[in-house]
Amino acid sequence: MAPQDVDQIRIMIADDHPALRAGIAAMLADEPDLLLVGEAGDGIEAVAQFRELRPDVVLMDVQMPGLSGIDALLQIRCEFPDAAVIMLTTYPGDARALRALKAGAVGFMLKNSLFGEMVDAIHLVYEGGRHVDATVAAGIARHVSGEALSAREVAVLRLVGVGRANKEVARRLGISEETVKAHLKSVFAKLGVSDRTHAVTEALRRGVMEL
Repeated sequence: MAPQDVDQIRIMIADDHPALRAGIAAMLADEPDLLLVGEAGDGIEAVAQFRELRPDVVLMDVQMPGLSGIDALLQIRCEFPDAAVIMLTTYPGDARALRALKAGAVGFMLKNSLFGEMVDAIHLVYEGGRHVDATVAAGIARHVSGEALSAREVAVLRLVGVGRANKEVARRLGISEETVKAHLKSVFAKLGVSDRTHAVTEALRRGVMEL
């Protein structure tokens, strides 16, 4: 138990993996100025828990069932503009991180980060700062000047990623095969790749899309 004269930072964890929540909870228990006040197993529960508990800092998984972490973040920030939310993810990706930061996240970390880094990040965002994993920040810097894929280009690439041929992509999206080819050509140029396989791989790696 923390000494009475220690000001504690109230933490909430939102992640659909109980083992990860338990691991973070166990580590937080060793920090006298950090207090775990709540846990949520999905995005809907995260929003409800935030309304009830009003924690100082939230550790939120990007991908959760029912309501994604980013969608939950948008709802929370809409009601509580000053909410301090650090997004957690298993897979690095500058596009995914940018979506989270644009949605109002004050931090973006990989789940395999050292606990010391997580503790430092919690203190930093509590004091009004921001923390972005160094690997992710480097990816953002590399691609910051690049042109983003349009919603239609992402839709085309997602279908390509699950093995659909151009004809099937065209039928499903209600466009011509020539338009599909034009979209793919644009995608290749924006991602700096030369074929469909590499385009899908690069888009997944950067978090531009998810299958």
